[in-house]
Amino acid sequence: MLMPKKVKYRKRQKGRCKGTAWRGSKISFGRYALQVLESGWITDRQIESARIAITRHVKRGGQVWIRIFPDKPITKKPAEVRMGKGKGSPEQWVARVKRGRVLFELDGVEPDVAKEAMRLASYKLPMATRYLNKDERSFAL
Repeated sequence: MLMPKKVKYRKRQKGRCKGTAWRGSKISFGRYALQVLESGWITDRQIESARIAITRHVKRGGQVWIRIFPDKPITKKPAEVRMGKGKGSPEQWVARVKRGRVLFELDGVEPDVAKEAMRLASYKLPMATRYLNKDERSFAL
């Protein structure tokens, strides 16, 4: 799973994720992309399962770029524990994404194969996404 090697603080505040992404909202590396249409958190497991869905469909052909990284720790308290006694221990890592952020990019495959691969990957993610093609120029949200 994706996770940082080292962080300054083990636990972080929850924060809010609103607004539109300005950075990372355009295709930079490949020809095809998967763009998120809602703000929220994507866990390391969801990123990995979407990546596997893409690479399996393109039969390990082409090149895949992952444009997000889970750097925020999420804490949880054990089941059936009383309130209080501090914050729980870190359980998983999430990537914060704002609407408009490009999650995955793909190159080196046919357009119909790329569209199907991105469709399969979108099923693994917890929010609405859309397929982008660099040739079609449909970037505006």
